[in-house]
Amino acid sequence: MHTIWKGTVSFGLVNIPVKLHAATENKDVSLRQLHKECHTPIRYDKVCPHCEKEVEKEDIVRGFEYSKEQYLIIEENELKEIQKAQSERSVEILDFVDLNEIDPIYFDKSYFLSPNEGGTKAYVLLRQALEESGKIGVAKIMIRAKEHLAVLRVYKNTLLMETIHFPDEVRAADQVPGIPEENDLSKKEVTTAKMLIDQLTTTFEPEKYTDEYRQEFMKLIETKRNGKDVVTAQKPKLDTSNVTNLMDALQESIENTKKTKKKSAASKKRTTTGRKKKNA
Repeated sequence: MHTIWKGTVSFGLVNIPVKLHAATENKDVSLRQLHKECHTPIRYDKVCPHCEKEVEKEDIVRGFEYSKEQYLIIEENELKEIQKAQSERSVEILDFVDLNEIDPIYFDKSYFLSPNEGGTKAYVLLRQALEESGKIGVAKIMIRAKEHLAVLRVYKNTLLMETIHFPDEVRAADQVPGIPEENDLSKKEVTTAKMLIDQLTTTFEPEKYTDEYRQEFMKLIETKRNGKDVVTAQKPKLDTSNVTNLMDALQESIENTKKTKKKSAASKKRTTTGRKKKNA
């Protein structure tokens, strides 16, 4: 399993060298956009709409839009200074709380934590302490130039870290339009609805839930592949505009050279003729 981060987890005076691994993976099926005529993948070039020309990587800077069409240019070294200051901090557990106090809306992405060299005993200590106390740890961590709020808990004998949203990243529910107020519901309607919920209540078994759309999509892909329903992309044509322009320039240069030679020859002939007449 690929390691994406190395550091330490600390609570009190205990420091645990750890490695971070992605606990989930995105299995969405992606499709490329092709030209219908020749099946060549469509490119998306970075083009400046004002200059109407393609922009190279070295000509791109980052800007923060603080008001409409007004930007503050942020230099790369300025970002690196902030990132360096944050990344040098270890993952410090700030508080311990009950898991049921955190609404699922806050949860973002899950990571497995494994002990790094010399951290096995402290890792087991934190794992057992969390299990027996029934608590989870709230911490902060810097991942890929972004600071995250996170919680640490035990998942199947492994320490799991889940990044969670900061409070100002969760939108206010009372701002959602069209939410109905309490309606006059009969007691029978509510009782019947609760009865239906009771009938459908079961133990959560994640294995029985599958992505049916992805399964059907992969069947379609396999069917097409076996049936040789495959198209081959045509190679992009080389940009010959520069060559054409160069040839035009060379041809024009040749023509200009010919004209210059003709003028020079004519001028020389006139001069020679004039001298002969003068001498005569």
